[in-house]
Amino acid sequence: MARPKEFVEEQALDAAIEVFREHGFEGTSAEMLVRALRIGRQSLYDTFGDKWQLYLSAVRRYVGAETRAHVLALRSGPHPLDGIRAMIDRVVADAAQSCLGVNSICEFGRGRPELADIHDAASRAISTAVVARVREAQTEGDVAPELDPKDAARFLSASFTGIRVAARGGATAKELRSLGRLALRALQ
Repeated sequence: MARPKEFVEEQALDAAIEVFREHGFEGTSAEMLVRALRIGRQSLYDTFGDKWQLYLSAVRRYVGAETRAHVLALRSGPHPLDGIRAMIDRVVADAAQSCLGVNSICEFGRGRPELADIHDAASRAISTAVVARVREAQTEGDVAPELDPKDAARFLSASFTGIRVAARGGATAKELRSLGRLALRALQ
C-alpha cells in the first residue's frame, strides 16, 4: 500500500516558486528543491514529474497569481486611471522581489513552447484588461485620445519588466517610484 502524501502540493509549489525565482531553472538543483519543499526526492518526482514539469507548474501558478493581481488592481478605484495607477504602484512596490515570469522569459525566451504558452495566455489576459481600462480612461479624458490602447498595454508590460530588472540591479525605491510615475505620465 502506498504511503499517503505528507505535504500540500500548493505549499510545495509556493516553495518551488521561491527557489526558482531566486536561482532560475538552470541554477536550481534537485537537492535545493528537496530541501525547500521539505519532501523526499521520490515524492518530488512522484508528484511533479521531473524538474522541468515542476518548473512549469511553478511558473503557471506564479503567473496565474500575478495575472489575477494585475487585473484586480486595474479594476480598483473609482476611475480607470486609478486602476492603471494601482497596477503600476503594485509593480513598483513588489519590484524588489524577483519575478519568476520575467526571469523565465530571460532564461528561455521563446525556446520552450510550453513555457511560451503560459506567458502568452497571461499576456493576453493582462493586455485585454489594460486595453479596456485605457479605452475607458480615454473616454474620461485621462489618457491621450491618440494613443493606441494596444500600444499602451505593450508599453506598460515593457515598463514593468524594466522596473523589475532595475530593482534587481539595485535601483532605489525612489528611483523605482520615479519610473512608475513616468510610465503613467507617458499615457497622459
